[in-house]
Amino acid sequence: MSPIQHDESSSPQDTAHTAHTANADQPVRTATAAHTARSNRHAGQRSTTHVRPVPTLELERTLAAQGYDVIVGFDEVGRGSLAGPVMVGAAAIWARDLPTLMVPEGVADSKMLTEHRREAIFHPLRRWCASSAVGQASNTEIDEWGITYALGVAALRALDELERQLGIGSATQTPQSAIRVGGILDGPNDYITAALGTFDAPDVPVPAHIITKVKGDQHCATVAAAAVIAKVTRDHLMVDIAKGNPAYEPYGWARNKGYGSQVHRDAIAKYGPTPLHRLSWHLV
Repeated sequence: MSPIQHDESSSPQDTAHTAHTANADQPVRTATAAHTARSNRHAGQRSTTHVRPVPTLELERTLAAQGYDVIVGFDEVGRGSLAGPVMVGAAAIWARDLPTLMVPEGVADSKMLTEHRREAIFHPLRRWCASSAVGQASNTEIDEWGITYALGVAALRALDELERQLGIGSATQTPQSAIRVGGILDGPNDYITAALGTFDAPDVPVPAHIITKVKGDQHCATVAAAAVIAKVTRDHLMVDIAKGNPAYEPYGWARNKGYGSQVHRDAIAKYGPTPLHRLSWHLV
């Protein structure tokens, strides 16, 4: 977001002094005007600073114009967590629906939404998608493979499930060679294509052509939807794990969702790591 620029050519004090010299009968009115100008300028700064980007379907329409039949937004959650899986959400729409498809109300980058708001739009977002899925890679897979490859496998697991939900590759579906899938991945690096065809990755019916978009979750509706769906799914999992085993209670996962809060790090230092911790991480 561009910083707000103010006209510094004359200060409010200079303005008031000039007006006072020109008309000594109206000093109070001049000071009030200067104060109003400052207030308006500061109000403009506050409102501009807190403007939240609204995702659009522009990039999705660009892919549709290039001949892709299905457009899938991807976003990850849990990359920096100390415990639990990493997940990649995938949210798909049909290109044929774009002429009448509207951006879902309230959708935004999941990190910019409150937990309550994410929960409120979770099911509407899933209904908005033609199909959605969340793939994951476990903490042990992360330790074995490294985070980048684990993210790629998780994304392909999500894509595989999503395409099968849509019937892509099934016996009754149009031959899969006729279906083209385009994907938008949040961030600068395409870890999805890098994982295609590897031993641990699933054989998706139709590999997606991936483009990357930095801050895609702020600009692309499918990516923003994928981000919210993945975030809520992982949060629920971490809360369920925390509540399901009293041994995990000291780590505070119901609140920190496995991320490195002070409570979490203190518990690791006191009790040691659990079977769900990423041992290759710097835990304390």
